[in-house]
Amino acid sequence: MAMVLAFAPPLFVQSYAVPMNDASTPQKTVRRKIYEIIEFDHGESGLSKLFDTTIVTLIFLNILAFVAGTVPSVEAAYGAELHAFEVFSIVAFTIEYVARLWTAVEVPFLARLTPMRARTKFATTPIIIIDLLAILPFYFSLLVSVDLRVLRALRLLRFLKLSRYSPAMHTLTRVLSNERRALTGAGLLLMAAVLFASTGMYYLEADAQPDKFGSVPDAAWWAMATLTTVGYGDVVPITAWGRIFGSIVMIAGLCILALPVAIISTGFAQEVGRRDFVVNWSLISRIPMLSKLDAGEITRILPLLHAHNFPPLYEIIEPGDSSDAMYFLASGKVLMKGKNLERDFPTGSVFGAGAMLKNEIHASKFITQSKCRILKLYKSDFSRFEASNPSIAKHIREIAQSE
Repeated sequence: MAMVLAFAPPLFVQSYAVPMNDASTPQKTVRRKIYEIIEFDHGESGLSKLFDTTIVTLIFLNILAFVAGTVPSVEAAYGAELHAFEVFSIVAFTIEYVARLWTAVEVPFLARLTPMRARTKFATTPIIIIDLLAILPFYFSLLVSVDLRVLRALRLLRFLKLSRYSPAMHTLTRVLSNERRALTGAGLLLMAAVLFASTGMYYLEADAQPDKFGSVPDAAWWAMATLTTVGYGDVVPITAWGRIFGSIVMIAGLCILALPVAIISTGFAQEVGRRDFVVNWSLISRIPMLSKLDAGEITRILPLLHAHNFPPLYEIIEPGDSSDAMYFLASGKVLMKGKNLERDFPTGSVFGAGAMLKNEIHASKFITQSKCRILKLYKSDFSRFEASNPSIAKHIREIAQSE
């Protein structure tokens, strides 16, 4: 849990009770509303969605302005406009940073601390430090004379602010943190390989090419280029033993560089699996039919459920579709339209089960009436699950047929 809080924006429960004495003052009420807009809702409400969209757009425009400002003709023609936009961006990002610190008192895991301690602790989290680094260079340049090119390069730090709005970047950050020991080991192995490769090539090629392999540091350039499979070709061995040794180093480089790739890809897959498990578990709790199962039964059926998000007025099932799955409605509302019948399915309902279990063709249309989160259990998965867990499958079949 601590790792998630360290590398991702705070994840909070859906409801948080504000003490009556806090909500009784206008200041607390305003602070709570601002907190819900910039942190709590995460784009769910209209104001929160507007705020997130504005910040993300401003970040992308800053990156575009940075790239455009490096073109001499653009800088000469629009230098004043680019500087004005930079000042505007700094003001906006500063207001955002101050607002996040001010509302830190509303964060559930900091609510028990004093306001000063809560804001100090919140300010030391990595995502807030990134927000500070995004604006600090500008204010630093007002106090100390620095190279403007360095200042412009530091503006790229604002790109990291997107990690607050990108689940993929959250996941990758957590993977790098979780696998830091393994990645450190792979890095040490690469350093050892560079050392041994450069030392070996120094002894084999120093006499033949003293200008290129005259010392271990000189040979290290060839070793690094070869181990990373780049192979620029500016420095190559010419002796027979040097070429044999170089071939071994090339093969070793492929094996060594495969380690961090495997570590990151495996960690990414595990992190995605853990996230899907938590999300699906929370969705299952909203479905009465599945919530009646115990923890062991849910754990066995959980990997078979596929989570889907559907927009309003989306046709999930059309007349004539094959009955290849049953659907569990975790949130939202679905309307079934038949020839002479219409029926609403609220949150927690199950549909499509009867046709699937009877192996019939769907005769009705199922349309989402709002944003819907649905768990889908395919017929093939249910059949395999039924073979290995007949008692649980029988329970699901009985309840599904009664829906």
